Amino acid sequence: MWTTRTDDQELIDAVKRGEAKAQKTLYERFAPTMFAVCSRYAPDTDTAKDLLQDGFVKVFTKIDSYAGLGSFEGWMRRVFVTTCLEFLRQHNALKFAASIDDQIVQVADVEATVVEQLSARELMALINELSDGYRTVFNMYAIEGYSHAEIAEMLGVSEVTSRTQYMRARKILQNWIQKLIR
Repeated sequence: MWTTRTDDQELIDAVKRGEAKAQKTLYERFAPTMFAVCSRYAPDTDTAKDLLQDGFVKVFTKIDSYAGLGSFEGWMRRVFVTTCLEFLRQHNALKFAASIDDQIVQVADVEATVVEQLSARELMALINELSDGYRTVFNMYAIEGYSHAEIAEMLGVSEVTSRTQYMRARKILQNWIQKLIR
């Protein structure tokens, strides 16, 4: 039951009806992907697990708001990103240390060969070492694909702040990567 992608709408409808088996199937199907999302924003694994549970509670309680437009996984991803951002806001992790609206940061490009020398796991470990603010903006822009306008709106900052936080995070990562491969 609900084993193929063509069965997704039936699964969603069953979850909307509150069927426990459907909820379990949905959880099992999407938990690994959504845990990866939570891990990119959370400061540690235990927090990521908590955010995963909170996110699924929101998915199950708000599934009626999914109108069927766009992919269901994309809708879920947005629920989880929002859950993570709410957690970071509650813990003041998104307060930027100084106003950086008027600053311009120039970032030198790292050659592709440098990045290719790192595994995905090593790169994610480096990203997780960034401060919460830098990590959040970097994840939202580089990994989740949000625009700086969307990030600014979601975080309550200006677009320039979003761009600057991203560029600073990128520069820090570049420096760390260059030190690692030397």
